Amino acid sequence: MVLLCLILSVLSTVDNYTKRAGEALFFMEIFLVIFFGAEYSIRLWSAGCRSKYLGFFGRLKFARKPISLIDLCVVVASTVVICVGSEGKVFATSAIRGIRFLQILRMLHVDRQGGSWRLLGSVVFIHRQELITTLYIGFLGLIFSSYFVYLAEKDAVGPDGRPTFTSYADALWFGVVTLTTIGYGDVVPQTWVGRIVASCFAIFAISFFALPAGILGSGFALKVQQKQRQKHFNRQIPAAATLIQCLWRCYAADKSNKSQATWQVHVDPLAHQKNETSGPSKANNAVNIINRNKRQGWRQKTNFIRNSATLSERHSDASQKLKESDGEIEDSPPGRCKFL
Repeated sequence: MVLLCLILSVLSTVDNYTKRAGEALFFMEIFLVIFFGAEYSIRLWSAGCRSKYLGFFGRLKFARKPISLIDLCVVVASTVVICVGSEGKVFATSAIRGIRFLQILRMLHVDRQGGSWRLLGSVVFIHRQELITTLYIGFLGLIFSSYFVYLAEKDAVGPDGRPTFTSYADALWFGVVTLTTIGYGDVVPQTWVGRIVASCFAIFAISFFALPAGILGSGFALKVQQKQRQKHFNRQIPAAATLIQCLWRCYAADKSNKSQATWQVHVDPLAHQKNETSGPSKANNAVNIINRNKRQGWRQKTNFIRNSATLSERHSDASQKLKESDGEIEDSPPGRCKFL
């Protein structure tokens, strides 16, 4: 709708389509004014859901934001255009053509969040040093080339009998048009010296005037690539977290694990009772258990998945007593790791 309204606004300035485009534009403007006015009112009212926009002064702060000011200007300008057009029976009058220009700001609704402007600002900020350097050298080339062309052409006379470069301002205009590769052709050097100077400086300075476009283009490409890598990394976070949780559960469910994690309460609910009933027998074997753990500690950490057991095996072994022979605890057979 916004794009169609813009096209009709352009056609209304053409003499052959002024009447037909103006009539269609009038009704479309009424619809857009009602729509954008209601949207602005709802956004201003709903802004109070955030703490920094609570109350009257909070909503006034929200209304002073740039995008809110632009919306207000567009709504007011469109309302004035419709009111004046309906009273004067002519929609596209010369008195309100300047006000209608504000309706072009309606195109900013396409990117309300300002993502494109933030991307452009970040690219310019990252490559600010390169841009400043190229613009500085290009500006110096423009100043010197215009000055030397003016010295060579100030006394030259054109085909119409008048001097081509009457002032240094004409030389600056020629330098800007030439170095930006526009080339209107309204002012050209007449002497060979001026042409040689203009050619040499054009070859040198045009390269610096074209560098900012290449810098911004490469900056945009790098920024988009960085965002894609960040999205790919964010997609891997849930999978990595799930894998870490599963590995920790396997490690905590290992029968040979001696850690005092809270997982042990759910894996072996009778472990506390066993510790109380074991009494002196456990105390007598404490030294042997500590020595065995020191020798096999590294094996428990690296092979806990291979030696881990499922919860069903843990519950089935909860009712069995610990088998002791010659001060060593018999190792349980390796079980299968089951992710919980």
